[in-house]
Amino acid sequence: MKKIRFILAAMVAIAGFSFVSCDKNSDEETKNNYTRYQEAVDAQINKKNDSAILLVAFGSTWDQAFNAFDETIEAYKKAFPKADVYLSYSSAICINRAAAGENTKPRNFYAPNFWLHGLGAAKYSTIVVQSLQVIPGEEFSRVVNYIKDFANNSLGDLDDEYLSKVTIKLGMPLLAAEEDVKTTAATINKVYSSTAAKGVVAFMGHGNPDSYDTYKANIRYNQLEEELQKYSSNYFVGTVDAPENYKVQVLERMKEAGIVSGKVYLHPLMSIAGDHAHNDMGGDDGEDMKPADYEYNDEGEIEDLSWKCFFTQNGYTCGESELIMKGLLEVESIRNLWIEHTKAAETLEDYYHSMFPEE
Repeated sequence: MKKIRFILAAMVAIAGFSFVSCDKNSDEETKNNYTRYQEAVDAQINKKNDSAILLVAFGSTWDQAFNAFDETIEAYKKAFPKADVYLSYSSAICINRAAAGENTKPRNFYAPNFWLHGLGAAKYSTIVVQSLQVIPGEEFSRVVNYIKDFANNSLGDLDDEYLSKVTIKLGMPLLAAEEDVKTTAATINKVYSSTAAKGVVAFMGHGNPDSYDTYKANIRYNQLEEELQKYSSNYFVGTVDAPENYKVQVLERMKEAGIVSGKVYLHPLMSIAGDHAHNDMGGDDGEDMKPADYEYNDEGEIEDLSWKCFFTQNGYTCGESELIMKGLLEVESIRNLWIEHTKAAETLEDYYHSMFPEE
């Protein structure tokens, strides 16, 4: 499941990237596409204030995610009445598939570079870019690079005098620092303590493969589980892509804690409930498997097997009624933590090289 998706994703990403290329050797169609996307974004910019907030999500193609993003935009408008609020997708795959209407009606989203260029052309005096990522990993590093390209006028067609004066700030991901982990754990527990009293609450994050573990961000999942277990031993945190913290390792930790049966509630530890939540976590992939037939890959994970089916096959109660199909942006108190990060946004420093070298 995961490898096939990754290969397809890579192919689509390569195809999708071509429309944002600024290579001087690009063909005329590519140049026209770039212009068309920029014009579409420019048409959506309605400058009412001198400050703008650009929310940057990885993206999704699900109605539930669209609704979550729409609600988040409205929450930001309420929290920041003196700023204009916009949303962008950082994933070319999600942009292309959303436009094609993969899971619902087609909807157009655009990459941060188009939005930043448009905001610059509109000459906002302050631009705050808020990452809607959970950890400061690979996708967050892309957000940082978008800002750097904009600040350095990478296309050379913005007003340099304006760029020398504009204030550009960066709002950090949900679990940017260790203190954020503690705050998020406390907030999660307030929401789900009653659920944890009835059984395991296992959160499924995304995570990065070792080769993409930018800022060594995967450690945030381990830290979050540790903080959550200070409130209840029934909290666990695993991932789709971080080595040594797949569903298999979550089960091992549960058994080591003496939890060998009972209910397992599953919750996506992602900003929205999209493809990973509906398929990797709560889907029916591998429902006919038996533990004796499991095939483990080189990293010790079982592919083509959802979390729901995995825990069910291992003796736990984990059906549709145990799925908490909510993205973190759909939980108001957690969404407010991102809003607090926006309020605390600071001028971009050199986060690219190593934000957490000691970890």
